Amino acid sequence: MTGSIGAPGGSREAVARALEALGTGAYVADEQGSIVAVNARGEQLLARSARGLVGQDAHDLLHRSSCGELVPKAQCRLRESILGGRTEQGRDDWFERGDGTLLPVAWLATPCDIGVRPSATLVLFHSTGRAARPAQRSPAGGRLTELERLTLLAETTTLLTSTLDIHEALRRLIDLVVPRLADWAVIDLLGERDDVWRFAVAHAEAGTVVFREDLQGAMPSVPQESSMPLSRALRGVASSVAGPRTCQGPPDSGIAVEQRRLFEATGMHSAIMVPLRSPHGVLGALTLGRADQPERFTAADTALLEDIARRAGLALENARLYQRQRKVAETMQHYLLPKLPCVPGRSISARYLPAPDASQVGGDWYDAFTLADGTTALAVGDVVGHDLEAAAGMAQLRNMLRAYALAQREPPSKIVEWLDRATVDVAEVAMATLVFARMTENDAGRCELSWTNAGHPPPLLVTREGVARYLTDGHGILLGVAPHQARPDATAELPPGATLLLYTDGLIESPGHALDDGLDRLCRHAASLAHHPLEPFMDQLLARARPPDNDDDVALLAVRNVPGRPAP
Repeated sequence: MTGSIGAPGGSREAVARALEALGTGAYVADEQGSIVAVNARGEQLLARSARGLVGQDAHDLLHRSSCGELVPKAQCRLRESILGGRTEQGRDDWFERGDGTLLPVAWLATPCDIGVRPSATLVLFHSTGRAARPAQRSPAGGRLTELERLTLLAETTTLLTSTLDIHEALRRLIDLVVPRLADWAVIDLLGERDDVWRFAVAHAEAGTVVFREDLQGAMPSVPQESSMPLSRALRGVASSVAGPRTCQGPPDSGIAVEQRRLFEATGMHSAIMVPLRSPHGVLGALTLGRADQPERFTAADTALLEDIARRAGLALENARLYQRQRKVAETMQHYLLPKLPCVPGRSISARYLPAPDASQVGGDWYDAFTLADGTTALAVGDVVGHDLEAAAGMAQLRNMLRAYALAQREPPSKIVEWLDRATVDVAEVAMATLVFARMTENDAGRCELSWTNAGHPPPLLVTREGVARYLTDGHGILLGVAPHQARPDATAELPPGATLLLYTDGLIESPGHALDDGLDRLCRHAASLAHHPLEPFMDQLLARARPPDNDDDVALLAVRNVPGRPAP
């Protein structure tokens, strides 16, 4: 026997003598299934040296199916015996020899105490007399081995559940099955009113997937009485294997006519059609077809495709639910965020960007409206969170602020003090910040800003010459923390052409970076863009200043003082 088994010399020699005394092939495996010793007869049968055996995983190195594929670990009785410490025996199994041929074996595995391992298994094996033969691997595009099928199903689950975009999930599904299972893949989807849309007809050409747009598009509806395979799949009745002859008779529906056209255009000689189901119904159908591959589909292929379709259906249902929720959130956000007023002499613009992982709605908000005396009121706030609950709290604060500001001709501090008390007694808000400002003309005819800040990042003022500074006065604590505490006011003049920026912390905060870094970045970019028109200014500022690893909402409100010009 060759190779170390990690034992004192005397123990190694005893194990060696015991193995060599056996008249059959033998190896010892440790508790992990790795070979620790092998006898000369085993080396001869396996056409492998001890050096190439010791230290190797016995299952991965040796155990094969009759066609030469690695036996799935979950189905290997010999491996289970080694890991479980049980005595087992088997026949009609195969080991792969060093020269690539397959050795038909019968084996016996039993726990043994060799005094050098906490747990070891002795495996005895001999050839059953059948001739060794070359391993026959499955050709590409042919029937898959059990391991390949399991791998494909695992890939399907991983790839399809890692996206919430329906179109992306369907494209990934096509890439999984073409050309691995078929030359052609066709996906038909059912709409909310049971209308049918042929989403994709894809073909494998020279290693790439090509889409036949001329075969895609709207399809006839699915009649309940139709017995054609695709109709049955779209109704969720059954899967079917079909061929060109299936569609040669008189068509029983418009969808049968389309299927005949599909077979003629693609040259498919064999096809499987399976439903794409979700827990709530049928989403569509998946068709795989073979034209270049000569093998016809079998019942085993149908079972595999049904398993793939089940996984795909669950992934598509999740994506659909997410997109519906996103649409609802987008609509809600659209109605929650206000229409900006037209104010002579001032250009006003705003942007709202949701958190990347949120459902397009959150607690960041802005507002701008005109008071009865012609004053322009401005506000930007942030309710903690980016979900529907945060959005509801945001709507409460915004509406109450508007009501107080429109009803009372008071400085910003007084309006926010009333909002402070209402936050405790009325609004369902856990934590919120806010800047509220009034923009008027003073006695000298100059634009004047008065504001109060409730725990929010400071407004930024940028002159048209590119001089930028933060308005840090008027700062107080967060809303609702001390509802009876007086709040400060601050005032500043806005020079002609100057731009005032109100924003939320998503524009300046970044994980792992100091807040001052974000403030400096915003100030620098705003100054460099001061000469741009307001709309490009906003877009470029967001693109430059927003941190790439930002995970929060962003609301941005800008007002440019343009005396003598009407607002756009």
